[in-house]
Amino acid sequence: MAEFYKFLISYEVLIYIVLAIGGMFSFRWLWSSWREWQTAVYSLERQFSSRRLGQSASISTLIVVVFCFVFSMRTFFIPMIQASVFIATPTFDFISTPTGTLSAEMMTQFANLPIQTTVANATGCSPNQIAFASPKPGEEIKGTIEIIGTVNILNFGFYKYEVAPQGSNTWATILAGRTIVNNGSLGRWDTTALTPGDYQLLLVVIDNQGVALPACVVPVRVIPLQ
Repeated sequence: MAEFYKFLISYEVLIYIVLAIGGMFSFRWLWSSWREWQTAVYSLERQFSSRRLGQSASISTLIVVVFCFVFSMRTFFIPMIQASVFIATPTFDFISTPTGTLSAEMMTQFANLPIQTTVANATGCSPNQIAFASPKPGEEIKGTIEIIGTVNILNFGFYKYEVAPQGSNTWATILAGRTIVNNGSLGRWDTTALTPGDYQLLLVVIDNQGVALPACVVPVRVIPLQ
């Protein structure tokens, strides 16, 4: 079905043009057939004109039905579909059950990166739209924590939050979700396998057209579990 949705999105204008041209000819044929049927005198003539009238009416109805179907799908149905139908998200699999724990591969990459100790301020966060409530900027965290925040935008698609060592662009997805959240739980994060140090926690929201909004980034400090 995803391929069909993509086809409608890609060729929407062309489909409307073809339907418009077809509709112009079919309705013209319908009008002329109706006039012929009205003016027919002999029974055989009325029989042929009635047949043409039925054929032209069927084709005109089909074109109208196809137009209504395409318009409804493109205007109402497709925008409601999660963006994950159209976008490949290699760092997260919506079919699997997320655990909030980073993969062994990402842990190996993190272990080879230098951990900086400079804590910056939060950036890109938008209250009541895209924001973390917990942890707070510069907060010390350990063990498994619950991420509290808000993801609430127009044309919401899905959200995900990721982590990277401070000053690094090597991001790893922790969890993702497909529901709007207002100052509630976004999921959990197991930090026990991370090397103690400063990290960046990133929250990004993607709308149902596949457009990612500016991300909210909060610095946190992972401390040893004692």
